[in-house]
Amino acid sequence: MTDSRLSPGDAAPEFTLPDADGRPVSLTDYRGQRVVVYFYPAAMTPGCTTQACDFRDNLASLQGAGYVVLGVSPDAPGKLAEFRERDHLTFPLLSDESRSTLEAYGAYGEKKLYGKVVQGVIRSTFVIDPDGKVEKAMYNVKATGHVAKLRRDLGLDAA
Repeated sequence: MTDSRLSPGDAAPEFTLPDADGRPVSLTDYRGQRVVVYFYPAAMTPGCTTQACDFRDNLASLQGAGYVVLGVSPDAPGKLAEFRERDHLTFPLLSDESRSTLEAYGAYGEKKLYGKVVQGVIRSTFVIDPDGKVEKAMYNVKATGHVAKLRRDLGLDAA
């Protein structure tokens, strides 16, 4: 377990993770594009569903502004496929069952859950620039309203 949080300007840790269909997806596949990578605790839970549907509903405007969205959780690919089908999610959901990518991004560790300190996924979002550097690192984001805040931070609400 590390407490190594990323900051703007850091090189984004590379990863290759299976998507909901078991196909490998690498961060390097998106070099030259701006990528929003968001980490969430568990598919099909209320908060994660709210957040995923928010990204889905804003995907066209994010893509129109040149962003790719990737969602990452420790769920198995089969559960991600179920989540994608149930909620009509239209961006890649990646499985990090070993939690190595979550840890590399500082998105796994101690957090408070209902007043108790537990080990788990820290809901986090990163914007990676076309050269693979961290542009924004947001930890402990809220499931509700996060995408709207992200859009404001990226200057996309002026449209």
